[in-house]
Amino acid sequence: LSPCTVLTLRLYIMCTGIPFCSICMSPPLALDAASSPAAPWTRSCGAAPSRVPALSSLPPSSHHSAGTFLSVSPGACAHYSHALSPNSAHLFSLLQVTAEARCKLISWLIPVHRHFGFSFESLCLAVNTLDRFLTTTPVAADCFQLLGVTSLFIACKQVEVHPPRVKQLLALCCDVFSRQQLCNLECIILNKLHFNLGAPTINFFLEHFTHLRVESCQADTKEANNAKALAKGMAELSMADYAFNKYPPSLLAICSLGLADQMLHHQNPLDLHISGYPEEVLQDCTDKLHLLVSLNGDSLPHVLPPGYF
Repeated sequence: LSPCTVLTLRLYIMCTGIPFCSICMSPPLALDAASSPAAPWTRSCGAAPSRVPALSSLPPSSHHSAGTFLSVSPGACAHYSHALSPNSAHLFSLLQVTAEARCKLISWLIPVHRHFGFSFESLCLAVNTLDRFLTTTPVAADCFQLLGVTSLFIACKQVEVHPPRVKQLLALCCDVFSRQQLCNLECIILNKLHFNLGAPTINFFLEHFTHLRVESCQADTKEANNAKALAKGMAELSMADYAFNKYPPSLLAICSLGLADQMLHHQNPLDLHISGYPEEVLQDCTDKLHLLVSLNGDSLPHVLPPGYF
């Protein structure tokens, strides 16, 4: 069978729920360039945009692990968030890839979304779509990058005025996937998620809490926006770390803003209790974020606007 035929079979079997490992001619692949030379995206690709690193060029340990729309009340959006958030306990039970592979993929998607000039909301929705799909469907390691760009494609269709073209996304994958394969996987994702694509995101709550902060005169606009910019950098780091999937987006947002205030030495820090979370919950999440930032401090200048530091 040709590679395209094998991949099409895998996508079909993923949709039907039949274990594909019993049908494919080769054993499942691990997402490791050293041990899995057959993985499509480990090939060098000169056609990739210069500002976006190839997925294979990212070091395995480049990211160190720390291990409702209209309401900020946890009780008001708990049911909605639970329904549209990935089940962290089940996320990797069906996977042939690991948390490290997920980290590597999302760490690659971050510069991809920046290269195209997409909003942070698009990235948040893409990661949410990716994780929710992974809880429903077993995914072969050699389809993982295709799943990443397809999730970004779906997210951008919801948010961006000018979503990317299919051929642009395929070029980022060194053109090892076809247009038909991406479109087929898009249909599978939509079917598995029952077209429930909207979700509460970290970006929404960052904007919401920042707006409340300025409205209540806790900080001027410049100070609030500086804290939000740094908090977005922390949020990007947390999205790549599977350990943070257990925290609701509103909790991650408020704790990121609070930690940003500490790092920027703001005189009037945000009152974290406006989120409605108990003190011990806020402290636990803040401590984990602080550890994540301390382990990945060198990454923050790269996820913030040039000249910020």
